[in-house]
Amino acid sequence: MHGTPHIVSDVMTGTVVTLGRGATFKDIVKTMQQWKVSALPVLEEGNRVVGIVSEADLLPKEEFRDSDPDRHTQLRRLSDLAKAGALTADELMTAPAVTVHANDTLAQAARTMARAKIKRLPVVDDEGVLHGIVSRADLLKVFLRDDEDIAEEVRRQIVAYLFPAPIEAIRVDVRDGVVTLTGRIRDTMLVPVAARLVRAVEGVVDVNCALMGPHRRPDLDPDLPGGGGTPQVSGAGDTA
Repeated sequence: MHGTPHIVSDVMTGTVVTLGRGATFKDIVKTMQQWKVSALPVLEEGNRVVGIVSEADLLPKEEFRDSDPDRHTQLRRLSDLAKAGALTADELMTAPAVTVHANDTLAQAARTMARAKIKRLPVVDDEGVLHGIVSRADLLKVFLRDDEDIAEEVRRQIVAYLFPAPIEAIRVDVRDGVVTLTGRIRDTMLVPVAARLVRAVEGVVDVNCALMGPHRRPDLDPDLPGGGGTPQVSGAGDTA
């Protein structure tokens, strides 16, 4: 029912600067500076991703350059100390690299980044062959989606599905990614369902679900003033 979410291949960068295992420390720094990137995938034969070198992997060399760490630091930061003495990408890289597939949704990629606390992910196929790279900035591109494009998807994929015969026409307004639904529907139990589905549409920033149920009819509702229930008749001839 719901529209197909945007996937990683929609936003990834297909041209990727990479390293071989033998790339030297200085060449890695030069490459990062030249291409203005903070991490580089490391490839082996067949363009398979075997690891990734980031700025965080390079910093220990400067941090420990003129220091003599105590025993506690040595035990606590063995990996960083090893990288401080590393000379090549093979020694510096974090392996295995955290990756995603081209057909993963943007939500899946965002969760992977958040859990691994990294800024970019190599995009690979089932054999681990590199096809691109996706960054945090790439994932945020979805919020540049046109308001009318979002509104049309909400009307077609959600409103038409949940409310095929509303009491009055349901209006879908989108402003800066915020979706507002107004109108009257027969079953207000569907309001939270509609809000959840709209919020899942790519590019939606927030949802204001102002859908209402049927008008209450006083002649059928005894709880309303002057409505329903047993008629009360009074007249001038009544006695206490």
